[in-house]
Amino acid sequence: MSAVSDRLPTFPWDKLEPYKATAAAHPGGIVDLSVGTPVDPVPELVQKALVAAADSPGYPTVWGTPELRDAITGWAERRLGARGITHRHVLPIVGSKELVAWLPTQLGLGPGDRVAYPRLAYPTYEVGARLARAEHEVYDDPTRLDPEGLRLLWLNSPSNPTGKVLSQEELTRIVAWAREHGILLFSDECYLELGWEADPVSVLHPDVNGGSYDGIVAVHSLSKRSNLAGYRAAFLLGDPAVLNPLLQIRKHGGMMTSAPTQAAVVAALGDDAHVREQRDRYAARRAALRDALERHGFRIEHSEASLYLWATRDESCWATVAHLADLGILVAPGDFYGSAGEHHVRVAFTATDERVAAAVARLTGA
Repeated sequence: MSAVSDRLPTFPWDKLEPYKATAAAHPGGIVDLSVGTPVDPVPELVQKALVAAADSPGYPTVWGTPELRDAITGWAERRLGARGITHRHVLPIVGSKELVAWLPTQLGLGPGDRVAYPRLAYPTYEVGARLARAEHEVYDDPTRLDPEGLRLLWLNSPSNPTGKVLSQEELTRIVAWAREHGILLFSDECYLELGWEADPVSVLHPDVNGGSYDGIVAVHSLSKRSNLAGYRAAFLLGDPAVLNPLLQIRKHGGMMTSAPTQAAVVAALGDDAHVREQRDRYAARRAALRDALERHGFRIEHSEASLYLWATRDESCWATVAHLADLGILVAPGDFYGSAGEHHVRVAFTATDERVAAAVARLTGA
């Protein structure tokens, strides 16, 4: 067996440590806009649901409680416009990252199989292919890929890191192409409820998939929309022919969401008010940071959705990281997400209002 270091890329965030130290030395303290981790409180109704389910001495089920599956199907119909979604179309997962990392392995992919993902993308798509020892490649337009041997196609709309949103027409075309060639399509839609200048559409919408879930699965998370990153709460929706084998594998692997977390998810998916409140917080932070960055000489590209601004000064991303670190602001270099990002940085607006205000003051000289 090859060493882990031979199978996996260098963990990118380690390279940011010297710049983090520089930013932390700023007299006003660091403003960390590098990682999109929620900082606002978990909604009170979710906390109460978690506490109420705290006395859960028995093992939870991998498929989740009927109440959890009802909550997921109801949300999918209400929010995504999905039709005919049943419990067979649902699979809870332990946060979306573990799914992305282990999906190719759980699907039985290996040497000779191909996994494709966007040219600018969340690094874990590549990690998942490497863990399975499958081949991996990037694309600008997936329908221009050679379909031979392509077993898994990842979409990510809204995109991490760019915030780009695929239109309904683009999604329809890609779904039809994947089906024509018998390619399994997984759509990472974890930022779908955070559209700003676009209204993101799910592959589960009947106008995209023609009313059929054959060959398609959507990935959703409560980390961003409900501040539940610490709960590891996510789920899959889509083709039962794909989800049932995954359910069996995950049963054998003990990959189950805790019972209190399942109860919390039921509460979170049943309430839209806290999502609107959190969106308002992010919208205000986004507007303030975008204005300050543009006044500082940055150009913002894409960024029509998600929790990030994709910014450039047309220089090496590491020169930009160093420049901002001198101001006490830490951002993510664009090449973390692929070589095509080497002149961009990803700026998260998940910091507190006070820290965002500090960043704005430093960028504008106020």
